[in-house]
Amino acid sequence: MESVVALFPDPAQARQALSALQARGFERERLGFALADVVAENDIAQATGVSPEAGAPGGSGTVIKGTIYGTVIGILVMLPVWGLLLAIPETRIYSNGALMAMLLVTIGTAGMGLLFGALAGSDHGDHVKLLRRMGVPAAQAERFGQGIKNGQTLVIARDPDGSRADEALSIMRRSGAVRLEDVQGGGKLQSERDGQNGH
Repeated sequence: MESVVALFPDPAQARQALSALQARGFERERLGFALADVVAENDIAQATGVSPEAGAPGGSGTVIKGTIYGTVIGILVMLPVWGLLLAIPETRIYSNGALMAMLLVTIGTAGMGLLFGALAGSDHGDHVKLLRRMGVPAAQAERFGQGIKNGQTLVIARDPDGSRADEALSIMRRSGAVRLEDVQGGGKLQSERDGQNGH
């Protein structure tokens, strides 16, 4: 399966592209879109009948990162206090208590980081991971993901046998797809075609 992916600066242009693709016979089940604005997302879904792309879940990496960030924050908050108590001779007696407090705070912030990481990792907002699974190269997937964060709308057209990918690309370009270099430097194409090879 081949996928054609494009970014649009305005949700209305994405809606126009989706409607044009359907008018040319592309099945709406093989079309998708994604954007950060939930109101505009609902408007596009209602107008075109195309379901928004949920993205891939963040996974265990998000949990690990959350735990690490929480641990680091706990240490950074309490380390200066412990160091200060240890450095002043009159307060050295309290340094052991401060060390215990630092450990408890670190455990608490690590737990909070783990919790927030788990919550974030269970959502389906990782469109970069979704695009990578579709075969989009990492650098381009990151640019598309950045485009969504910047308020642009991603449109995906899946072509089962690859025979109409050029037509889908042409429709998206005529509808106003932006250049990837306008999203985040280094892009060359207005839209991208990437093979999926059996996925």
